[in-house]
Amino acid sequence: MANEDLSKLKIDRSVTVGLAGRKRQPRHMITPVVIVILALFLVVYFRSITAVEIESATVTTAYPSQSFTLLNATGYVVAQRKAAVATKATGRVEWLGVTEGSKVKKGEVIAQLENKDVSATMEQAAANIKVAEANLQQGKAELIDAQASLKRTANLLAKNFISLSGYDVALARYNKSQAAVIGYQAAIGAAEAGHRAAQISVEQTRIRAPFDGVVLTKSANIGDVVTPFSSALDAKGAVVTMADMDTLEIEADVSESNLHKVKLEQPCEIQLDALPAVRLRGIVQRIVPTVDRAKATILVKVGFIDRDPNVLPEMSAKIAFLEKEMPADQRTARTVIQPDGIGQRNGRNVVFLINDEKVVETPIETGEEIGGMIEVLKGPKPGDKIVLSPGEDLDNGDMVKTVVK
Repeated sequence: MANEDLSKLKIDRSVTVGLAGRKRQPRHMITPVVIVILALFLVVYFRSITAVEIESATVTTAYPSQSFTLLNATGYVVAQRKAAVATKATGRVEWLGVTEGSKVKKGEVIAQLENKDVSATMEQAAANIKVAEANLQQGKAELIDAQASLKRTANLLAKNFISLSGYDVALARYNKSQAAVIGYQAAIGAAEAGHRAAQISVEQTRIRAPFDGVVLTKSANIGDVVTPFSSALDAKGAVVTMADMDTLEIEADVSESNLHKVKLEQPCEIQLDALPAVRLRGIVQRIVPTVDRAKATILVKVGFIDRDPNVLPEMSAKIAFLEKEMPADQRTARTVIQPDGIGQRNGRNVVFLINDEKVVETPIETGEEIGGMIEVLKGPKPGDKIVLSPGEDLDNGDMVKTVVK
């Protein structure tokens, strides 16, 4: 029984021969292909996780006038017509009708001083006029009576009914009445003059705007004492300071070495720091004929052609003195980028926008050169960040890291 079991353990040679008859794949043909695939995979993988160091720039805006700018200067907005409004009278402020920023018209009452005393004087002067007029009426009545008496006396004298002395008395009365009438008329003139003086005194307690403008500062409040020369203790000289906004201009200091680049009625472009997106047209109105010895500069005053209600006195401004007046179609901002931000891919101009630390290849259409920048007709928008000097190995979707050089 044991012999039977051992016979079953006999090896079947036919199976071995069948396996040997198969053709095996050589290992040296499989290994290089796998290595290449793995290498490509690793390159793609490491490229996707490794950031490429690049320099970046921001797409911005520029104006075509930059190409025609002869000189740039800085200055401040000032009002050509500006006044510290005060009064010739001395008194306490009883009413104040304006505050900072109030718009006022010429002649408008903006403040009132206490004026009961001068108002009483004016009423008294008006009464004196009525008294003088009444005296004149009385004098005229007496003159009429004296004239009639003189006429009767002359008739009686002609008939020798009275003596010559009686006629002389009537004549003297008539002349005296005439003189009285002239005196009463003069008294009326004096009373009227006194009334006008009293009116002026009352008017001086009313502080009026000298021109159309805007109140800039308020120096006094209700209850403050105002005096013309501020000689009293804690007294105010001016009640408000106001300016005519229609006379705003810019005062800019120009180096005397650059004065030959500036001339009267030269076109300018004005940019205010408070309104960076706005460009206003201006013109050189005056060149002050003196030099600041300390700064070696000359004061140039530039007036506004385009006016903006947001322009206020004392704003800082930049002025570009232009070679010529800019056409209307060139006064708007243009989108521009640095020239080295443009690359070539497949025969077309492209830029690489930076978005979440990855680059996006974007086609671009360019226009003219503006102040060393290139106008963008189609492509990135102002505020977008782009790659500067993109290399040939930079592809769409690559991770990037901005470096500062």
